This record gives sequence, structure tokens and C-alpha cells, in this order.
Amino acid sequence: MSILTIAITLFAFALLIGVIVIGKVPVTLHTPLMSGANSIHGVVIVGVILVAAQADSCLALVLIFLAAALGTANVVGGYTVTDRMLEMFKSKNKSEGK
Repeated sequence: MSILTIAITLFAFALLIGVIVIGKVPVTLHTPLMSGANSIHGVVIVGVILVAAQADSCLALVLIFLAAALGTANVVGGYTVTDRMLEMFKSKNKSEGK
């Protein structure tokens, strides 16, 4: 069995399991779960740095830039959503916190 076949099979299983798991998450927990998952995309940025060290073609550099931009946007988005959720739990009246 070729490496490409194994990679495509693994990707298909991961996609199927992801859809099943996310589909069973209650609506009230979906946003916190996704904001945490988006912040984990920092691993993608580390991967981009490792792959960039071995880039040797123009296409590779374009794909690395695209991966870095999308990964960074996902990390920033995850933290922004988390910050907005935490703002909902702060008290409106400043004197209540004392």
C-alpha cells in the first residue's frame, strides 16, 4: 500500500470522526470548544516553520505563506472568540466586583 493511499485513508477517517464528534456537541458548548480548537492551530504555525526550512520551489513558498496566514488567522480568531465569551461573564456594574 502506498503512502499516498494511507494518507488519504487517514484523512478520510479523521474527517468522518471529526464530523461525528462535533455533531454530538450541544449548541451551548460549541463556541467554547471551537475557540479552544482554533487556538491549538499554533501547532500549524510551528509546522509551517519546520517545512519552510526545506522549501525549494516557488509553489512551496506560496503554500507555506498560505498555511502561515490561515493558521495565524485561526489562532487570532480563536483567542478573539474566547475573549468575547469571557466578556459575557464580567459584571456590568464596577461596584459589584468589590
